[in-house]
Amino acid sequence: MSPFVWLAAAVLGGGGAILRFVVDGAVAARLGRDFPFGTFIVNISGAFVLGLATGLALHTDEETLAGTATIGSYTTFSTWMLESQRLFEDGEALNLFANISASLVVGVAAAALGRLIA
Repeated sequence: MSPFVWLAAAVLGGGGAILRFVVDGAVAARLGRDFPFGTFIVNISGAFVLGLATGLALHTDEETLAGTATIGSYTTFSTWMLESQRLFEDGEALNLFANISASLVVGVAAAALGRLIA
C-alpha cells in the first residue's frame, strides 16, 4: 500500500469511529439505554453500507479504505458482545435474545440489500 492509502486509512478510520460515537449517542439519547439500540443501528447501517461497497466491486485500495478503514471502524462487534453479556448478567433474557438474533438476521439482510442495490 502507498503512503497515501495508509494516511487515508488512518483519517477515515478515525472518522468512522467518531461517527459511531455520534450515532450511538444520538440513538441512545432518543431511545434510552435499556436496550442497546445505538449499537444495533450502527452495526445494521454499517452492514448495509458494506454490502453496497461489496456490490460495487471496488478496487483493492478503495475496498480497503471503504470497508476496512471506514466501515470497520464505524461498526463494533466487541461492543455488541459486551452489551449482550451485560444483558445476560442483568437477567434480561428476552432482550439478550432479541439483541443477538435481530442483529444477526437484520444485519445479514441489510448487507444483502446493500449488495442488491449496488
